[in-house]
Amino acid sequence: MLELIRSLIANLGYVVLIAFFVTNLGVFMRAVQKGETNFQEKLLLALIFGAFGILSTYLGIRVHGSIASTRIIGVMAGGMLCGPFVGIAAGLVSGLHRFFYDLGGTTSLPCSVMTLIAGFASALVYKTVPKDRRWLAGLIAGFVLESLEMGLVLLLARPFERALAIVNSIYLPMSLTNSLGICVLVLIITNTFREKEVIAARQAKAALEIARRTLPLLRDMSSESLASACAVICEATGAIAVAITDRNRLIAHAGEGEGCSPEGDAPASAAIRRVLDTGLALRLRSQAEIWGARGGGSCSSAVLAPLRDATGITGSLALFFRRDEGLSYSNEPLVEELSLLISTQLELSKVGALRELASKSELKALQAQINPHFLFNALNTITAFLRSDPARARELIVSLSTYLRYNIEQLATLVDIMKELEQVRAYVEIERARFGDELKVVYNIDEHLKARLPSLVIQPLVENAIKHGILKGRGSGTVLIDVRRQGPNQVRVSVEDDGVGIPQAIIEGLRNGSHCGRVGLNNVNSRLLIVYNRGLEIQRLLRGTRVEFVVEEMAG
Repeated sequence: MLELIRSLIANLGYVVLIAFFVTNLGVFMRAVQKGETNFQEKLLLALIFGAFGILSTYLGIRVHGSIASTRIIGVMAGGMLCGPFVGIAAGLVSGLHRFFYDLGGTTSLPCSVMTLIAGFASALVYKTVPKDRRWLAGLIAGFVLESLEMGLVLLLARPFERALAIVNSIYLPMSLTNSLGICVLVLIITNTFREKEVIAARQAKAALEIARRTLPLLRDMSSESLASACAVICEATGAIAVAITDRNRLIAHAGEGEGCSPEGDAPASAAIRRVLDTGLALRLRSQAEIWGARGGGSCSSAVLAPLRDATGITGSLALFFRRDEGLSYSNEPLVEELSLLISTQLELSKVGALRELASKSELKALQAQINPHFLFNALNTITAFLRSDPARARELIVSLSTYLRYNIEQLATLVDIMKELEQVRAYVEIERARFGDELKVVYNIDEHLKARLPSLVIQPLVENAIKHGILKGRGSGTVLIDVRRQGPNQVRVSVEDDGVGIPQAIIEGLRNGSHCGRVGLNNVNSRLLIVYNRGLEIQRLLRGTRVEFVVEEMAG
């Protein structure tokens, strides 16, 4: 019996294989962390965990005509972590294989039936046991399931004397190894995801802290302000040097060494050129990769990431580390996030120049306008989510980046309506995060529309509905954004709220062409009049306001 226990425990090495495989599978991460998987993804997970059950059958040990194995570990783990469908389907796959693998064997039927029962047991644990207690439930379930399996063996297997000998030989070893295997596997996977969430929170916090501290520095493009920003990044990340380049030269540097440049034989010159040419982040893991044939220098590892704006790749961000620090799991994605944030901030630094160039264009003035109160409110909201929901914080960073980038990039007279709505959704996500359940936004969008319209005409209406309609009224309410085809060649866009209602004086001001006191409404109305010779249609409702306009539908 002791020899069998040693053999089964040795076979538990495949548990590590399962943990490594599934924790690096994107669909598994979504299933465990958010439960967001479609049918095809659930089926894939069921086949994967069923395959681990099949593998354990092949690794099993023959005892009196039976197969002592750890088959239920994969089935139980799949169901406990990914949900009832995955557990039951994995049990079915593994159970059918066990039945036909040893067709007519002494224990093939009871072992097959028990494997399917294990799938249902995993579903029960998933539904009733909190995540942080499932390892204990797995430990108990292993013993319970093996006890039931031995009972089925005694009940169904013949001759009875052989069945009794099998139970006496394998009951304790299989109960022990399966219980420990389920427990250990669930602990490894849950702890791995918990650690990844902690790392993600640290990354988001570090990125936001850097954004806060560098925002005032990057209002202009002077070498002094960029060097100060590099110094902030050095301090926040623990890098020994940070450099920012454009496509041809070093433009800012802080820390040790002489910096780097896309040209010449400075450190990482060839690597920077690769980043600029490919637009892909690059990891350098040795002095030879950084310094080439020159050698020397105190840095032995580096991460490089591209900087982008509306025109494409404009430069690179490079962080250098010492040998004893190296490249950690958290440093590599952090640098890529920093490159996105810095790209956005560098674009924001061009707002002043854009305003000057657009001084004669009301449209471009609006596009270059970033509300600082909205920006800092958004950053504070994201900070609040760092502890409670790191994944949500990362999503809001993406929404903020999308919102800011659209405000800067969209300088064309007409833009695709779906691109405009993408910017609206980014804005709404940030506002909903700030106000929670007090603000509800409903979208009724015809996704097949091909219309083009002046940029930044929908978001100001949504902002007006939230700020002047809902928040000035009861403090809570709903905004309805309705975009649909009207007739063969027209699209009607409507923004409706159930707030306090718009004053009649503002409606009259828009109709007679005088300034109504709402900058966003005036701007949108003026540009619609220029492009379509018809402006906004505003209607006071019994509760709230509806603002509408019509644009022409066209190809592209």
